[in-house]
Amino acid sequence: MKIELREKAIELRLQGYTYSEILKVTPVSRSTLSLWLRSVGLSTRQKQRITELKLQSAKRGALIRKQERIRKTIQIKTIASNEITQLTRKELWILGTALYWAEGSKEKTGANNSGIIFSNSDPFMIRIFLLWLLEFLHIKQENIVFEIYIHESHKNRLEVVKKYWSDHCSFPLSKFDRIYYGLKELYIIAEWCNGNTTVFGTVFLGSNPSSAASKN
Repeated sequence: MKIELREKAIELRLQGYTYSEILKVTPVSRSTLSLWLRSVGLSTRQKQRITELKLQSAKRGALIRKQERIRKTIQIKTIASNEITQLTRKELWILGTALYWAEGSKEKTGANNSGIIFSNSDPFMIRIFLLWLLEFLHIKQENIVFEIYIHESHKNRLEVVKKYWSDHCSFPLSKFDRIYYGLKELYIIAEWCNGNTTVFGTVFLGSNPSSAASKN
């Protein structure tokens, strides 16, 4: 019986079959199969077939891992969304303060009216920070002016980028008409001025909005 299996395994190997394919039709251990086939030579074409099959297997494995990662990410986001349904004003105040603490510029000792600089590429984080400015710092929407700094390579899709930030920031498209070219990254800057005081500042929104830059 083993002689027949060995001959069958050698025949399949000579046809360019992989160990995994041969093991499916020859019920022996991999170590036994390796012993049987160690002296079996393969042609260049057979080696190429085996290499291609290995690459296909690796791609399938990578796809499965990617799909599992996406599934877990969706599951985590769903659970988190169910746990936090709506933010209270106190929570929004703390969240905005934490965002400024983590991502905003800090006024140096002795500096007056140096303003606020906020830099981040997450459009949802930017929306929260804008809401924080409007709700708690009482900056009027009409006093917020946006500027876009964009690399020359994105010049042909400027309208797409402007609409992207207009939609995500919930500001009119006309607010995004200040365009500057030459930088390696795309920036959105919001300048604000509180009309009731002399306070003036700048808020950088999105140091590298790859999600906008990647859209066609």
